[in-house]
Amino acid sequence: MEKKLQTVRANNLKQKPEPDKLGFGKYFTDHMFVMDYEVDKGWYNPRITPYQPITLDPASMIFHYGQSVFEGLKAYRTEDDEILLFRPDKNMERMNRSNDRLSIPAIDEEQVLDYLIELIDLERDWVPNSEGTSLYIRPFIIATERNLRVAPAHSYKFLIILSPVGSYYPEGIHPVGIYVEDEFTRAVRGGTGTAKTGGNYSASYNAQEKASGNGQSQVLWLDALEKKYIEEVGSMNVFFKINGEVITPALSGSILEGITRMSIIEMLKDWGHTVVERKISIDEVFAAYDKGELEEVFGTGTAAVISPVGELQWKEKTIIINNRETGDLAKKLYNNITGIQTGKLADPYGWTIKVKEKVTKQGN
Repeated sequence: MEKKLQTVRANNLKQKPEPDKLGFGKYFTDHMFVMDYEVDKGWYNPRITPYQPITLDPASMIFHYGQSVFEGLKAYRTEDDEILLFRPDKNMERMNRSNDRLSIPAIDEEQVLDYLIELIDLERDWVPNSEGTSLYIRPFIIATERNLRVAPAHSYKFLIILSPVGSYYPEGIHPVGIYVEDEFTRAVRGGTGTAKTGGNYSASYNAQEKASGNGQSQVLWLDALEKKYIEEVGSMNVFFKINGEVITPALSGSILEGITRMSIIEMLKDWGHTVVERKISIDEVFAAYDKGELEEVFGTGTAAVISPVGELQWKEKTIIINNRETGDLAKKLYNNITGIQTGKLADPYGWTIKVKEKVTKQGN
């Protein structure tokens, strides 16, 4: 990998949106990171450029065979005006696992993380400071070779774009409704369910439309073979608190290994909670509800962090969880995770990385 980073600054800077108008993924910063790959060069020409469209040949293989991967993480502004990243090394590791599954060349994780920090330092004024806001970071790789052969591409482009965001769900930390999907399949063991690749998400749109048509915010996926065992929610891993025990589906080869999921499990165990990673069926969850033992359900993910579930709809039955109120455990987890991410609470786990200011601001 050619390691020297080149930076070209934008001449005209954008007007930053109001914090209460951010939404999710609607606005983008002044600059982006770009790097290229060729078989005979490896990854080369890392650069920060003004945010702009990219030009691809119509025969670029990404358009025809979908060879791509992406990641999602966030930068947070503290009350002391510092910028923190939350476990970005884990995102780099996961990106390489996705690369391996999609036959995309591996990146140098440490070097790319350094490039990312340089980009965020340049764009630090874009990191919002209002409650619940952050700078969403989207690294992604696409196949750019001009060829229609059905085989891994020989050239790729790696980009990182940044977007100031508010809450992923309009409901915020308030409980959402979930529709249990028992017709369509998200992933199967041996497939691409453990990789963050675009096709996994676009293949879920039909089910998401069904969920929305039933008045629910998200889809809960069941296993592909028996349509019995719970896997994950569309954009989150999922946890159930049943009779005092916290249960989450085991990583079975078709479930994405979430960074927030990993952090929640570590935090719960540190607090002395019993956390079990195992198969759990939708019948078991509804039976626990009937017995009065289903105490809380919540999802975990980078975008929403913690998303309490207030309603589960499966076939002809709908159950109301915790009176559609955020449970004590979900609330505590949310407050602690976001407290660490934003620097309001001490980080006993060493999860956060400070983005040290290196770029001299114009006019200083």
